[in-house]
Amino acid sequence: MKTLTLQSLVPMASPAVSPDSSSSDNLSPDELELLAKLEEQNRLLEADSKSLRSVNGSRRNSSGSLVSSSSASSNLSHLEEDTWILWGRLINEWEEVRKKKEKLLRELIRKGIPHHFRGIVWQLLCNATDMPMKNQYSELLKMTSPCEKLIRRDIARTYPEHDFFKGQYSLGQEVLFNVMKAYSLVDREVGYCQGSAFIVGLLLMQMPEEEAFCVFVRLMQEYRLRELFKPSMAELGLCIYQFEYLIQDQLPELNVHFRSQSFHTSMYASSWFLTIFLTTFSLPLATRIFDIFMYEGLEVVFRIGMAILQFNQVELMQLDMEGMSQHFQKVIPQQFDSCPDKLVLKAYQINYNPKKMKKLEKEYTTIKNKEMEEQIEIKRLRTENRLLKQRIETLEKESAALADRLIQSEHHQKEEYAMELEQSRLREAESLTAMKEMQDKVLEMEKRNSMLPDENNIVQLQEELKALKLREVEAVTSMKELHQQVKNLDEHWQQHLARTGSRWKESPKKNATNELHNELMTVRFSEAQAQAELRELRHRVLELETQNQVNSSLLNRTEQACTGLQDKLQYVTAQNKGLQTQLSETRRKQAEVDCKVSTVLIKHCPSTSAPSTKDA
Repeated sequence: MKTLTLQSLVPMASPAVSPDSSSSDNLSPDELELLAKLEEQNRLLEADSKSLRSVNGSRRNSSGSLVSSSSASSNLSHLEEDTWILWGRLINEWEEVRKKKEKLLRELIRKGIPHHFRGIVWQLLCNATDMPMKNQYSELLKMTSPCEKLIRRDIARTYPEHDFFKGQYSLGQEVLFNVMKAYSLVDREVGYCQGSAFIVGLLLMQMPEEEAFCVFVRLMQEYRLRELFKPSMAELGLCIYQFEYLIQDQLPELNVHFRSQSFHTSMYASSWFLTIFLTTFSLPLATRIFDIFMYEGLEVVFRIGMAILQFNQVELMQLDMEGMSQHFQKVIPQQFDSCPDKLVLKAYQINYNPKKMKKLEKEYTTIKNKEMEEQIEIKRLRTENRLLKQRIETLEKESAALADRLIQSEHHQKEEYAMELEQSRLREAESLTAMKEMQDKVLEMEKRNSMLPDENNIVQLQEELKALKLREVEAVTSMKELHQQVKNLDEHWQQHLARTGSRWKESPKKNATNELHNELMTVRFSEAQAQAELRELRHRVLELETQNQVNSSLLNRTEQACTGLQDKLQYVTAQNKGLQTQLSETRRKQAEVDCKVSTVLIKHCPSTSAPSTKDA
C-alpha cells in the first residue's frame, strides 16, 4: 500500500473528491498519496461492512468471503496507521497547515476526521483550545438558571438510544445538563433551545464537558448558531429563504410540486439547519457532515440538503404532502448509511454561489425590515383595535346601564309627566275658571256702566253739584240768619209773655192791641217756621246733591275698578295663552322623551342580545 503510484491514486481519489480538487495538481506527491490512501481506506471500510453484512445475513461458511474480509481488515489496519500518522502530524503542525496547506486540510476533513482525533481537531478548527471561559465553567455550575426545568425535561429526548445518554441521571445526561445550564447563564438572551442539546451531546461524545462547553460557545458565536437559536429564529428564516432560492433555481419542477402540495420548506429543512442533520441521519454520517460544518460552516447544510433533494426528486414528484412527509421521516434517514461518499460527492457538485447568498441575505433583511414595520403598524392597529373594543365594551356596558336606568326611570318620568300634565290641566282649569269669573265681572261691570249716566250727564251733574254747593252755602247762611231771627223772636215772645202776664188786667183797648200784636208775633213766628222749613228743605236738597256727588265719586271709582278689571282680564288672557303654550311645549318634550326612550330601548336590545350570543 505504501508503494502506490500517482496514476493508481487518481482514479481511487476521484469518487469522493469535490470539484475543488481540480486544483490538487498544486499538491505535493506525498500529499496526493495520502489522499489516495484515505480514499482506499474509505473504500475498504465500505467493502468490509458489506462483507460483514453478507456473513451475518446468510450465515454461510464461505472461506472466500472470510479471506477477503481478513485481507480487507489487514489493508485497513495499514491505512489506519498511515491516517494516524498523517493526522498526528497535522495536529502538531496545525498553524502551518492552516496557513500553507488549507486545500489538503479541506480535502481530508471532507473525507472524515478519524474518531480519536475528532475532539482535538474540532477544538482547533473553532479556536476553542485556550478560551478564558473554560475557567468560569465550574463557577457557572454553582449558579441557578431559570431554564433548568426545561433543560431537565428535554434531556431524556436527546440521543435516547445512545448508551452514553441512556438512563435517568446517567453520566451523559448529567454532563449534558451541566453544559446546557452553563450556556443558558452565559447567554441569557438565547437561554436554552431544544435543538442545541443534540449538538452539545455530539460534542460530549468527543471531549470532556469543559472543552465541549467552550466549543459550543464558539459555535454559537462564530458559526451563526446563536442567531439560529434566538427566540425570534431570524437566522433560520434567512436560511430557509436562501434554501428555497436554491430549490427554485436548480430544481424548478420539484419546487413547483412542493408549492402545489403546500409542502413548505420549513416542514423538512428546519431540523437540518438547527441540528446539522444530527436528528436526520445516523450518527456516523451526521458526524462526518459535522466535521465539514466545523471547517466550512452552514454552507455544507445547503449543499447536503440540495444533494438529498436531487437524489429523491423522482420519488418526491410522485407523492402527495403526506407521502413526502413520510418519505423525509422514514426513507431518507437510512438512504445514505452505506454510501456516505456518494452524498458528499453530490453535495459538492451543487452550484453554490456565496456572493448570491449574500445578496439574498440583503434581500431577506429588506423584506424582514418591511415586515417588521408592517408588524409594528399591525401591532399598533391591534392595540388601537383592542382599545376600541374595550371602549366599545365600556360603552355597551354604559349603554346597558343607561337603558336599565331609563327603563327603571321611565315609569317615574311617566308618573312625573302625568303629574305635571295633571297639574297643568288643573292650572288650565283654574285659569279658565278665573277667566270666566273675570269675564262675568266684566259683563256685570259693563251692565253697571251702561246703567250709569253718560259723560255729558256727569259734566252737567258736576256743574249742578257746584251750584248746589253754592246754594248750600247760601242755605246754611240763611239757616243761620233764620235761627237767629227765631231766637230773637223767641226772646221777644218771652218778653211779650212776661209783659202780658203782668198786664192782663189792663183796658180792653190795650187788650185788643195786645191781641193784634200777638197775632202779628204769631204770624211772624209762623213765617219764621215756614222759612225754617224751607231752608230745611233746601238743606235736604243740598244733602241730596252731596249724596249725588258721593255717587259720582263712587262711579269714578267704579270706572277705575272696571279699568283695572279689564287690565287684569288682559293679563289673565295672556297668562292663559302662556299656560297653553307651556302645555304644548310640555307635550312636545314628553313626545321627544318617549321617542328617545324608544330609540335607546331599540339600541339596547341588540347590544344585550350580542353577549348572550357570544356566551352561547
